[in-house]
Amino acid sequence: MAQNCDFILELLQENGMVTEEQVNEGWKKVAETDGRLNIIQALEALKYVDEFELLSMLAQQYGLETLDLATYKIPREVIESVPRDIVMQYHIIPVMKHDDVLTIAIGDPTDMSTLDSVRYVLKCDVDAVVAPQSQIQTMIERYYSELEKGVDAVLSEVEEDMKDNAVESGDGVSETESGEGDAPIIRLVTAIIVEAYKLHASDIHMEPLEKRYRIRYRIDGVLREVDAPPKYLQANVTSRLKIMARLDISEKRLPQDGRIQMRVSGCDIDLRVSTIPTTHGESIVMRILEKASIQLEIPQLGFYADDQQKINKIISMPDGVFLVTGPTGSGKTTSLYAFLNTINQPNRKIITVEDPVEYQLAGINQVQVNVLAGMTFANALRAMLRQAPNIIMVGEIRDAETAVIAINAALTGHLVFSTLHTNDAPSAVTRLIDMGVKPFLVSSAVRAIMAQRLLRRVCKNCAESTKATSEEIRLLHLDEKFMDTATLKRGRGCSVCGGSGYKGRVGIYEIFQVGEDIQHLIYQKSSADLIRDAARKGGMITLREDGLRKASAGITTLAEVIEATMADAE
Repeated sequence: MAQNCDFILELLQENGMVTEEQVNEGWKKVAETDGRLNIIQALEALKYVDEFELLSMLAQQYGLETLDLATYKIPREVIESVPRDIVMQYHIIPVMKHDDVLTIAIGDPTDMSTLDSVRYVLKCDVDAVVAPQSQIQTMIERYYSELEKGVDAVLSEVEEDMKDNAVESGDGVSETESGEGDAPIIRLVTAIIVEAYKLHASDIHMEPLEKRYRIRYRIDGVLREVDAPPKYLQANVTSRLKIMARLDISEKRLPQDGRIQMRVSGCDIDLRVSTIPTTHGESIVMRILEKASIQLEIPQLGFYADDQQKINKIISMPDGVFLVTGPTGSGKTTSLYAFLNTINQPNRKIITVEDPVEYQLAGINQVQVNVLAGMTFANALRAMLRQAPNIIMVGEIRDAETAVIAINAALTGHLVFSTLHTNDAPSAVTRLIDMGVKPFLVSSAVRAIMAQRLLRRVCKNCAESTKATSEEIRLLHLDEKFMDTATLKRGRGCSVCGGSGYKGRVGIYEIFQVGEDIQHLIYQKSSADLIRDAARKGGMITLREDGLRKASAGITTLAEVIEATMADAE
């Protein structure tokens, strides 16, 4: 309250809360501290002014209420609605939320700018109550330090809390009585999700085994087992997650899908939740989707300059089909979203149909597939064409009906993006024909196909030079020219990368453009091998060749290239 000291001192004197003699003593205290204390702080230090009485007077002056936080319990969902960094920056604590109005406790009722800033940052209606700064600090330490705890710390607390309240069910898995153990389980589940997010995991796998409950995070495409709760907490953890995902907790015999929305370390994340019954309980997998991470531009995907030029040319075409292929988890959706972000302009209408809508893109109309309601890819695509779009994205071509509609849309002047599950780019052509699409339609509509994989990046913190092994040379058919010019790297393993030697992932790409010679081969229903040979002669760089370029530059390792391109015949 330093900026309003004169005003506050005047109020104190008007209300008879301090005498002239006490004020003089206060100024002497200010002088003794060389100005480290202001007059109000000096009066508080001398016990002439009680902090709570002072706040009550100021709150009344500004039409606010005071709140004693010493015995106040803040709901967990209220704490989770405001990120730790905002709480620390403005020194506030959220205390309640009613409808869409958030109430926060502030220590300085004269500082209205803080309230305005919090409203702007949180983008919601904010009311204030007044509480002592010391109580606010205590609450921040109590509630927000808990959110930062790792699974290990929370787990030890949870086990102690749960043992007294647990009763064992018939299958040997315990459940709590009367919901008494809900709070520790909430803390545990939150800690599991927060830790996975901090480790940059893409998935959380919670798997019930015969004698233990296993939790694994998928980090950079590789599953890593972490400390898990004991078996007797399995049912409680499952129930909590199903409540968060708005699933039926009484249904344990059928698979269910849901979604959890959370705010972790100031970032909004979505968790796509899938449950499936197994022999020893319900297995749960949560895909972590961070909204901010999808705001990618094409250069961030890891394209070299030549490939980026090809992509820019393809996505600038007025019509045609552009397919992205690869296995599940190879980054196809991320690539498509980056392409859409690049061409998303006010003069273009873009509609997508997805299952599910993983990320919400500003300025783009996104349609969710709902098979039970009759909203299949094919039906949605038909309806979308009546919306007069310029650009369409179909999440996946799964059947002949969707494929034919997508190709016909391209032939009638639309640019269509979609994905397909094939090992390489040329194979996508034969896959479409095998699905029942006429060869002349494929050759006329398809403009380009891109295959991709994700390889782990060498950790920059512990990277060191290395040499290719004899086995790597044999499997990759490396020649002397490559060995002389390559700058191979490997990670020793450090705390940053968790000892793996890898941190993050980079894409490798195979871009297949359909020219006149390729169109002729497609029309003749030529084999994928013939089409591939023709594409290679036309300058197509294969997945393995792109991988070798990135390994040669020290971005990834030869071992990663071998694992990702085993099917790449050389």
